[in-house]
Amino acid sequence: MIKLIIGLGNPGQSYYYQRHSIGFRVLDAYAAQESICWRTKNNMAYAEVSLDNRTVSLVKPQTYMNSSGAVLPAFLKQGIKPEEILVVHDELELPFGKLATKVGGSAKGHNGLKSIIAALGSDQFMRLRFGISRPALKEQVPDYVLQNFAEQPEEVERLISESSLLIATALEK
Repeated sequence: MIKLIIGLGNPGQSYYYQRHSIGFRVLDAYAAQESICWRTKNNMAYAEVSLDNRTVSLVKPQTYMNSSGAVLPAFLKQGIKPEEILVVHDELELPFGKLATKVGGSAKGHNGLKSIIAALGSDQFMRLRFGISRPALKEQVPDYVLQNFAEQPEEVERLISESSLLIATALEK
């Protein structure tokens, strides 16, 4: 049962439309769909949604991608376990437009996931992977993830909406 959803991204409007911040955009779409308001506290933007007899926290770390795991100690103190966490992130290994979920696995060079895994001491959390494709050369990856999507904005928005529906489905379980 999911109790915490973390959307990965970089804080600030200048980063919002970049590939690496898709986790923020997906959580914003879900929050808007549920009419949930964001608040800020310490190193995060957070919101809560009540479902049946539980509360699910939505979190957008405000620490920049490489330190995303810094938000976790407060939630771990509340007893949240890795298997109760869903992380929404960009995924180079999937073609643009492909959405996939999985539990566990390595960070595959994704610094936000590395930080989450280090903070949890486990990779056994659920992931909602938003395919962004991989650039032709490995050396291009750091610049590529910090670029805005080259695809049509309507297509990106459609996929964000679809991702937000996947979150709603995951929360029903």
